Amino acid sequence: MHVHFLDPYRPGQSPIHKLDSRVKFVLTLAFIFAAALTPTGAWAIYILLLALVLGVEVLSELRVGYVLKRAALALPFILAALPIVFTMPGEPRFILSIGPWALTASLPGLERFISIAIKSWVSVQAAIVLASTTEFPDLLMAMRAVRVPRLLVSIFGLMWRYLFVLADEAIRLMRARLSRSGVSDQAGLKPGGSLAWRARVTGGMAGSLFVRAFERSDRIYMAMLARGYDGEARSEPLQALSGASWVVLALSLFTLLALLVFALLFWA
Repeated sequence: MHVHFLDPYRPGQSPIHKLDSRVKFVLTLAFIFAAALTPTGAWAIYILLLALVLGVEVLSELRVGYVLKRAALALPFILAALPIVFTMPGEPRFILSIGPWALTASLPGLERFISIAIKSWVSVQAAIVLASTTEFPDLLMAMRAVRVPRLLVSIFGLMWRYLFVLADEAIRLMRARLSRSGVSDQAGLKPGGSLAWRARVTGGMAGSLFVRAFERSDRIYMAMLARGYDGEARSEPLQALSGASWVVLALSLFTLLALLVFALLFWA
């Protein structure tokens, strides 16, 4: 089976792969909401949530290192919450001096920042497992089955498909540039001109990429309209959930609800 380098789906025969896409979608959303609603400083609950997602990663037969590596890509975005460390009032822990400024980090701010980082990290892992074990068309069907608005599903589907169109056009441009670029045999002599020249060439390639991708996407969309596309993702009628799927859904939702209630009772 050919897998595009941008496609996060990894084929497999694990129990998570075989689980109904609707169940996986609902449980992933429930897990993310449970993590988001968990109070600040509920470290025991964070450990349990991490254990749950790591257990699912093992069951999915995805390499835990693979999921953790991909989840680490989201960690730089958590730095947006870093000012909380220095703006929340509370017991000071340390002072960070930056030139004439002195920033005081408070204990509540540190707890809030670490809590946000952990909750974001485990939530991203859950989303990665969902995307890696569910084909995108099945994910779109799961969204429609749980009554996600049709317009949003169409936007997700078209955005995903045209992302590959953009990537393929970029690869064609890079291949064309490589085939027209000369390489000198002299050691240490790099092809190309100055930095300004390289920037001008890169800008031209970016503009050409936009025009070519736009024209190709327009042709694709016209072809879709000619074949009856009306904004709705068509598929065969989904089968009713099996008894085992209902049991997995009910037990998993009960577990997440119990963890959330326990956290709200003891840490809120």
